[in-house]
Amino acid sequence: MARTDRLLDLVQMLRRHRLPVSGEALALELDVSLRTLYRDIATLRAQGADIQGEPGIGYVLKPGFLLPPLMFSEDELEALVLGMRWVARRTGGSLSTAADNALARISAVLPKDLKDQLDSTLLLVGPTVVTDDRAEDITLIRTAIRRERKLLLSYQDASGEPSDRKIWPFALGFFDQVRVIAAWCELRNDFHHFRADRIIRMTAMEERYPKRKNALLKTWRDMQTIGEVI
Repeated sequence: MARTDRLLDLVQMLRRHRLPVSGEALALELDVSLRTLYRDIATLRAQGADIQGEPGIGYVLKPGFLLPPLMFSEDELEALVLGMRWVARRTGGSLSTAADNALARISAVLPKDLKDQLDSTLLLVGPTVVTDDRAEDITLIRTAIRRERKLLLSYQDASGEPSDRKIWPFALGFFDQVRVIAAWCELRNDFHHFRADRIIRMTAMEERYPKRKNALLKTWRDMQTIGEVI
């Protein structure tokens, strides 16, 4: 393993542990000697990593450290590029633009060899049947989730029956063919899933819903999985 990759792996290992981890355990996972591990820790400290601890006690990395310059393994680069390309191709609107911008920003600060690997990644995202004509609605839904605000929907279910709904959106699922809102529905007094392509009209409200979105998400996960969508 190249030393730069090993340093990156060491940082990632330390980030996984909130409590001190012994040098022996780190050396064993990296498949290096203790002497090599101590040299790597010294190198990271010299580059600004706040690694606290010493031999016989263990080591812990305080938050906020990035290897200068930004480093990724080959697998991480491919995962990053594929993920960003998926978002750019499959979401539309501001989220798609943000993915392109984020990838360009990361590329700009990578070392040349990693930048060349990023630019030459041949993992592609295929076409989708979902059009971006609902991109504005998706942006509105994302904003409502972020701000924990209610939405008013004129909605048409699978049988074509229209209804007006006031919902508390807390999650948005991106499936191959549909976009699905997970929300609390005031009309049904229960959790429901709403397909974005069945929304006739939608209005964002300034009224904040009474529970936090993370609490709603946890309760929803405990109660059900995404199955048939109304």
